[in-house]
Amino acid sequence: MSYKEIYELSNELYAERLELVEERIEQIVREPAIEPAFADYFTSVAKCINTIKNHSADKEFNDLFYSQFDKENYEKSYANPAYAVKVLGDEYGQLLSAVYAKIAGSITHIYQGDIKYLCIYAELIVELYNYFENANELSPDEIRGCIYSFMHDYEEIFAEDDNRALLDPAYDYYTELVNEADLSNDDYLYSYGLYVGENERAGRAHLASFSDEEIQAMADTYTEGYRIGFVNTGKDLSKKSVVNIRYILGFERVVKKAIENFEKMGLKPVIYRAAVSVLTKRQHIKIGYYGAVANKQYEYDHKDDQALFMDKKYLERKLEVMQTTYEHHKKEAAGFAGPACIDMFGEEPFEPEAKETVAKLSKSQEEMILQYDSRQSQMVNQYIKGEERSFTIIAYPVPEIGEKYEEIFDEIIRINTLDAKLYEKVQQTLIDALDQGEYVHILGTNGNRTDLNVQLHPLNDPKKETIFENCVADVNIPVGEVFTSPVLEGTNGVLHVSKVYLNELQYRDLEITFSNGMVSEYNCANFERELENKAYIHDNVLYKHPTLPLGEFAIGTNTTAYVTAKKYGIEDKMPILIAEKMGPHFAVGDTCYSWCEDIKVYNPNGKEIIARDNSVSIRRKEDVSKAYFHCHTDITIPYEELGSITVITKDKKEITLLENGKFVLPGTEILNEPLKNSNK
Repeated sequence: MSYKEIYELSNELYAERLELVEERIEQIVREPAIEPAFADYFTSVAKCINTIKNHSADKEFNDLFYSQFDKENYEKSYANPAYAVKVLGDEYGQLLSAVYAKIAGSITHIYQGDIKYLCIYAELIVELYNYFENANELSPDEIRGCIYSFMHDYEEIFAEDDNRALLDPAYDYYTELVNEADLSNDDYLYSYGLYVGENERAGRAHLASFSDEEIQAMADTYTEGYRIGFVNTGKDLSKKSVVNIRYILGFERVVKKAIENFEKMGLKPVIYRAAVSVLTKRQHIKIGYYGAVANKQYEYDHKDDQALFMDKKYLERKLEVMQTTYEHHKKEAAGFAGPACIDMFGEEPFEPEAKETVAKLSKSQEEMILQYDSRQSQMVNQYIKGEERSFTIIAYPVPEIGEKYEEIFDEIIRINTLDAKLYEKVQQTLIDALDQGEYVHILGTNGNRTDLNVQLHPLNDPKKETIFENCVADVNIPVGEVFTSPVLEGTNGVLHVSKVYLNELQYRDLEITFSNGMVSEYNCANFERELENKAYIHDNVLYKHPTLPLGEFAIGTNTTAYVTAKKYGIEDKMPILIAEKMGPHFAVGDTCYSWCEDIKVYNPNGKEIIARDNSVSIRRKEDVSKAYFHCHTDITIPYEELGSITVITKDKKEITLLENGKFVLPGTEILNEPLKNSNK
């Protein structure tokens, strides 16, 4: 069935219920009959529901609806936990603020023509209102129980919709939007239901100035990287039928051409939005297509709202439903080739405010989530096998990056299409030196406190084996790195970077200590209190794990990208995708070969890359739940903070690769040319 037929059947089931609950919502707005403070809350949320019901696909409505989250209005919005707690009290405030955010995030469903979410959320509000109206002595536990029951009862719907949107091309509302909308003006942007800001409008306008040939070239770079990713890893793309396209609003011209390219490969697109529900998505991270964020603090404030109701029974229910939905769609899952991502960068780096009023996971809840993540990833890999899927990712700037946005955009296109053959040759020279090493010593300079030894895998047959992968432009665009999975035992020391932007969050003076390859200490300077700094890293770099391994060590070689970042003063705005190519980088979490360690991988020169495992990932042979952490965060040291990278051989011979931010190994000097030119 098409998405229209799916929603038509669904709407028939919910239409009468929605009509009944709308009458009750109107009563709440007209004559709230509860304590004034709570009456104001329910009146506000009822008005929000009415606004969603009466939505329109235009700029005026979009600006009006999302203005409630802008910095000024957010201060006195029930979507703000701090304000809700101030007015409604500690426990009620957190709970009801989470519900308000949940309902506001449901707006995208109505744009697709799906009324069931508006219906069930309105019913939730009426049920909560009835508690306040009828109870003589109400407790927060009753409200929490109501929310818990709601999430538990409707989890089957949530999981079915989420999985089908991921796997089934028949859920093609957004594919149809891209293919059939008039992309020559802004009007179509408001058909998503997401917030449309200046970045989306100006980005679309800039791409509108490109010729069809230029747009086709951008799409070709993107889709060809995807295809080559399968070729280079020896995976059979012909067995696959579905590709997940992820992008930012405004890039529809490129996406439309990419859809055509993928169809020639035998792949139908699935396009789904990044989760907007602050109760169900993973923290503040976006996976899918997405628009602007009206207020990043709002998203950050609600990233752990599930702490308000989540327990082991609820997570077991989620896994049970997920298993059922994957089983229903196992044919589509088997044909899923993986994601093809267009990322954005250039927004002002965000440093969140730490608030005492927001929901926080308890230690036991953190442990439950880690166990859930492990079991979930195992289930996904059961139906969408890691050894059969691939991906690609490319990034472009948004207008917020600065006045020279158009120049920067053109530079990024140039960077994304650098001569891969040239880099392949130079990077092989680095690898030949690295393959001689027992370990690598990385030392910082100019205030950088890095002093780290990274242990390397031994080679049994250097003529046929290698330690580092020669990464050119395939899954990770642009070109420019050599990387390995280090040996954890013997990897010791301090990694430090003065400023870095990771997963949309900025860190100042980030410092991580490794002991035998595992994170043993960490800190930063974002907040006045050390406890808050540690919690910030624990939540957003370690993803609540007590420790993580060093899953990757790499040397970025894309000095052209580095010089571009310096030229325009956008070093702190570069995405990980490009930033990791701009110096040595270190990933905490899983290895680059996560779930695929047993697949043989070869460099262009025919040598097998044998450094795919470490002593943690190898645990999959006995207990897969202890092998993976479901995260991989790259941290790059910029060239100007790099004192040296030196290979230490078994006989203690030293081979210096970089010194004072410059490549000094014979055969790699060409990488310094962009650096020299930038100093003229």
